[in-house]
Amino acid sequence: MTAAAPLPFTTRPEIEGTFGVCTSTHWIATAVGMSILERGGNAFDAGVAVAFTLQVVEPHLCGPGGDVPVMVCRAGSDRPQVICGQGPAPAGATIAHYRGHLGLDIVPGTGLLAPCIPGTFETYMLILRDYGTMRLRDVLSAAIGYAEHGHPLVERAVATIETVQEQFKTHWPTSAAVYLPGGNLPAVGALFSNKQHAATYTRILAEAEAGGGGREAKIERARKSWSQGFVAEAIDRFCRDTEVMDVSGRRHRGVLTGQDMAAWTPTIEDPVGLDYGNYRVLKPGPWTQGPVLLQMLALLKGYDLAKLSPTDPDLLHLWIECAKLAFADREAFYGDPDFTDVPMPTLLSETYNAERRKLIGATASLEQRPGIIAGHSGQVIVKGISQGREAVSSSGAGEPTVGRIGEHSSGPSDAHTASGSLSGPSDAHTASGLVRGDTVHIDIIDAAGNMFTATPSGGWLQSSPVIPALGFPLGTRAQMFWLDAGLPGSLAPGKRPRSTLSVGMALRDGKPYMSWGTPGGDQQDQWSCQFFLRHVHSGMNMQQAIDAPAWHIEHFPASFWPRAARPGVVVLEGRVPKTTVAELQRRGHVVEVGGDWSEGRLTAASQLGPRRRAAANPRGMQAYAAGR
Repeated sequence: MTAAAPLPFTTRPEIEGTFGVCTSTHWIATAVGMSILERGGNAFDAGVAVAFTLQVVEPHLCGPGGDVPVMVCRAGSDRPQVICGQGPAPAGATIAHYRGHLGLDIVPGTGLLAPCIPGTFETYMLILRDYGTMRLRDVLSAAIGYAEHGHPLVERAVATIETVQEQFKTHWPTSAAVYLPGGNLPAVGALFSNKQHAATYTRILAEAEAGGGGREAKIERARKSWSQGFVAEAIDRFCRDTEVMDVSGRRHRGVLTGQDMAAWTPTIEDPVGLDYGNYRVLKPGPWTQGPVLLQMLALLKGYDLAKLSPTDPDLLHLWIECAKLAFADREAFYGDPDFTDVPMPTLLSETYNAERRKLIGATASLEQRPGIIAGHSGQVIVKGISQGREAVSSSGAGEPTVGRIGEHSSGPSDAHTASGSLSGPSDAHTASGLVRGDTVHIDIIDAAGNMFTATPSGGWLQSSPVIPALGFPLGTRAQMFWLDAGLPGSLAPGKRPRSTLSVGMALRDGKPYMSWGTPGGDQQDQWSCQFFLRHVHSGMNMQQAIDAPAWHIEHFPASFWPRAARPGVVVLEGRVPKTTVAELQRRGHVVEVGGDWSEGRLTAASQLGPRRRAAANPRGMQAYAAGR
């Protein structure tokens, strides 16, 4: 593909070497990953060590009680695999229980009704056992050390704790005991420790090593300690015996049990792919939002993007309108493919996207417009509209239905948050004390060519109270289910929520080439798509593509409580040219301008022959790439 001249300046160098590269959303975790590579571990060993470390150093963004999609590719293979670390809904999580017994019309965004089965630990054990080479002790020791002896607390973690400190003091005393040491807000940069978190992993390690045997036997005993031993017992007891205040304004017990944890294991599956020029882009299936990036690319293939600069108003208008169509299809059709028939071949087909492309005009659409596919309802649920803009309703036999299904009744009416913050949802604070969580990301390629990419999330310090016997809280991914029956994303026991979490890899000329991703909730695949287009069409290296001005839309229903939509809204970084802003406004887009460096937390890694490259986002001053 033709390319424009690359940008002459980056905030930091694109890392390059032949030994290996590691990049993540926190410099400590990146250093831990490189230390594993230096000690002879492969990319999978390093990925597991980085993931455990991020649980400690970014507890406002991920934790042991959360979930994770992972994509791996062995050296010499051209067939990456997805490991699904998204735990499903517990057996007791039914629409009848939430609606009929508890009187809710939407799953609360905090507390004990929103956890799915925690998916991280089992997933990392599977990867270590089947793809890694090192002992459990080797990959856990750094995380245990930082949890026991402390790490410098980053500014965003302190800001998150500050926002929920009254909630902790009033309603979640077990969280206050950990995150408000001595009853005080910790200082930015202070050494912060979580000794019970360290004790939990230390006990798992001790139980794993107590029976002797080889590396795999110890990993299996660690898994048993987690899903069938003291960890599962502590989670079961806490959910059964503790009533927890959540954003509904009421106290609820949880439904997650030890039996739920014992019955679940992560699965390995093939990714979904789309050919784009000489690239093949790969994403997890529609139990994530990952294929929405593929749908955006399938729509954008119909335009000559190479002739447009990265901030040309024509490019932004086309991208925004294509994104609206792709996200409408996400809402209408995506769900756990074990429970619902997701028409993915149609959604990615040339014929379908050629028809969808005809809907894109010269001005901004303010409608939710899912496609029409035989045998599928094509329904988009909008629980509320922010800024007073109403969704456009259409109905009729066989037609997609878009409508406002009534304001949420399970939380404060002012809970919808402002946009344009540092990392998307994570920095959006509400008057109710709710702080939306965000995510972390990892990309690693070793000298042999093994590739690891993961987007761990959930189990945030602000999501639910700390379980005192374990030192960490549970996640809240079940808030992405609907309590309206008959939808692809309707709540059901054993079903995976349609997560926002997403990872990506690309083959180039048939060979594994690049992995990349970002935190950011509904923005993840928006920013990832922009990165890919800049790299492919504008001749930018990975660091340049990360540094370039970015944007996101909030047109569609949000995936997080209270699930409101903001039709027509596009949020731009302040560095987007004023002429582009004015032209988008002229075309009817509802434009909001954020800070100059306010969109995304991307990291990326690539390989080409013996060369290994990596890049990391400068926004927020946390992400770092390393390699040699």
